[in-house]
Amino acid sequence: MRRREFITFLGGTAAAWPLAAEAQQAAKVPRIGWLAVNRAPNRHLSEAFSQGLRDLGYVEGRNVVIELRNAEGKPERLPALAAELVALEVDVIVAPTTDAAVPAKQATKTIPIVFAVAGDPVGSGLVTSLARPGGNVTGLSNLSPELVGKCLELLKQAVPGVSRVAVLWQPGGFAERTEKDILKEADVAARALGAQPQFFEARGPDDFDRTFSEMTKARTGALTVLPSVMFFSERRRLVDLVAKSRLPAVYWVRGLADAGGLMAYGANIADNYRRAATYVDKILKGTKPADLPVEQPTKFELVINLKTAKALGLTMPVSVLARADEVIE
Repeated sequence: MRRREFITFLGGTAAAWPLAAEAQQAAKVPRIGWLAVNRAPNRHLSEAFSQGLRDLGYVEGRNVVIELRNAEGKPERLPALAAELVALEVDVIVAPTTDAAVPAKQATKTIPIVFAVAGDPVGSGLVTSLARPGGNVTGLSNLSPELVGKCLELLKQAVPGVSRVAVLWQPGGFAERTEKDILKEADVAARALGAQPQFFEARGPDDFDRTFSEMTKARTGALTVLPSVMFFSERRRLVDLVAKSRLPAVYWVRGLADAGGLMAYGANIADNYRRAATYVDKILKGTKPADLPVEQPTKFELVINLKTAKALGLTMPVSVLARADEVIE
């Protein structure tokens, strides 16, 4: 090759290098890590997230890849699974719940992490504050300050003559400050509705029998169950004990009404999962998690189980039924 031709070749090759690099960059398909405690009973929620991605133009297998890691109901496996996603160098990790997001955060300080339903993201150490998350973690909370009061209001409307309302809570379920705020709200809301609040603790499933025995002795007329991961995990046994005690009860999430609870009022969890996709989209486009404030729920749902109402001999007021998003018959 002549000297002039060789120099021309080098120049042309050098000019092509940036174009080749740009083409390679453009061809890169982002990878999303999904860290689940137990995906089997929550496929409708992961599907809500997938739908959120599709709405934003992402098609799995075409312009996005999802790396699934499922602990299959064994939380002790989460740290190792989180480490696997970090080793794969995924672009973002979606750890929907607090118990998945915490080990994800422990596994990496650099890969962005998005949660969908953290009850107390500040108290659990996931973020510094809701407005300024700081670090590499952000997402959506499913606990709204007015939730407890609204649940008690609905319960009082469903059982207008009730004078004693039990408040079941799990000590240590949230950070101390959040716990105090929720309990204070329950106390103030119950008294404002003309009911005497009775507080009962259950630190674990072994406390259930004793706690419900105490409710019976205290002549409790109705029950509200405060948010707790443990209560949700033990929802079938909890709902069975409530039924045996013949207590009209309201819960904070629809899963307990699906399991046989009388009523549930709370954040629309599927909507939170769908909205989590918008966080992923922004992060993939370059926004830092620290610059994405944690959002609180915007959609709530009321679910009423008429089968349970009938078993309790309770006639649900038309005014309450009219407000329900779903009635289980």
